Amino acid sequence: MTKLFRIVTTPLSFETVLKGQLQYMQQHLDVTAIYSDCEKSDKIEKTEGIKTYSVELTQQFSLLKDLKTIWKLYLFFRKEKPDIVHTHSPKAGLIGMLAARLANVPLRLHTVAGMPLMVTKGLKRKLLNFTEKLTCRYAHQVYPNSRGLQEFILKNKFCPESKLKIIGKGSSNGINSAFFSPKLYTHNQKVELKNETGIPINGFVFCFVGRMVKDKGINELVQAFVEVNKTFRYAKLLLVGPFEPELDLLAPETEKAILEHPDIFSVGFQTDVRPYLAFSDVFVFPSYREGFPNVVMQAGAMELPCIVTDINGCNEIIEDGVNGLIIPPKNKEQLQEKMRLLLENSELRNHLKQNARSMITSRYEQKAVWEALLEEYRSL
Repeated sequence: MTKLFRIVTTPLSFETVLKGQLQYMQQHLDVTAIYSDCEKSDKIEKTEGIKTYSVELTQQFSLLKDLKTIWKLYLFFRKEKPDIVHTHSPKAGLIGMLAARLANVPLRLHTVAGMPLMVTKGLKRKLLNFTEKLTCRYAHQVYPNSRGLQEFILKNKFCPESKLKIIGKGSSNGINSAFFSPKLYTHNQKVELKNETGIPINGFVFCFVGRMVKDKGINELVQAFVEVNKTFRYAKLLLVGPFEPELDLLAPETEKAILEHPDIFSVGFQTDVRPYLAFSDVFVFPSYREGFPNVVMQAGAMELPCIVTDINGCNEIIEDGVNGLIIPPKNKEQLQEKMRLLLENSELRNHLKQNARSMITSRYEQKAVWEALLEEYRSL
């Protein structure tokens, strides 16, 4: 059976972003997942039904550690002889493609699902440009998960067009519309969930799901909400996701507002975000950069109108005025204006809501994405 090795930086990717995909591939291929945390091995082996292997992969560059990881992977590849090595994320891509090239793995594939370098400048940007070109050089095929990312890669000459291909209509994993369905929650359940979170029944909820970092637009979101809340006291802001101060510090006034503002509710990382989407009214995602954000698809599948920034992926999932509203990134004033608009204009809000789910299910159903990727493996 064909051996497929999938590499990510953190096992959280297999638990969230790529959830279920490797279990599906295991039905057709011999799959091994490679990532940085050996403590998660048993859990992922059980949930996905696959083999796992742990190496040291950090988000930050560390020459000595990275060289040791490349060598460890090289030896592992020489021993196990995979037919395909497929990486996901910049760091896993660089380390995985170099090790796979050294081991002469027959097929080396890399998915681009977001580029931190998009919001980086100076010497660090030059270094990231170089590493991206290196990853693409040693990959046989590169899969940007959105049209915007493909255009960005070509514009910056990271990769020749002949190597680039978008799987299906975009997205790394699609959306399980049966799992993300508003029909799973009754009115009484929504009321109970709202009560448990501490939000009043008559509260109008703006929901964000993602990491609590600057690049996700959290500073602008909190500042915009605080201004909106001065007029609309029944407006509430629900933040679902972990803080990562070691990677990206929020502004001190943002942290203070999250901790102290009576109408901002932060619930941290949640393995299941559906209950929070179920009782929310509008999904807000003011990110600076994305590949193809799963959370926007999830919110749409839960029938939420969305406010997103005009960036890769978001502006492909959302059509302005059809299933959501699009604003420029890093623009607190525009965000504030659109939040006010959806609070006041119930007719527009209902129009966006009516289109939200069908526009997701018709384009990004999960099984179709998995089948397209499996067909790609087979064709290669």
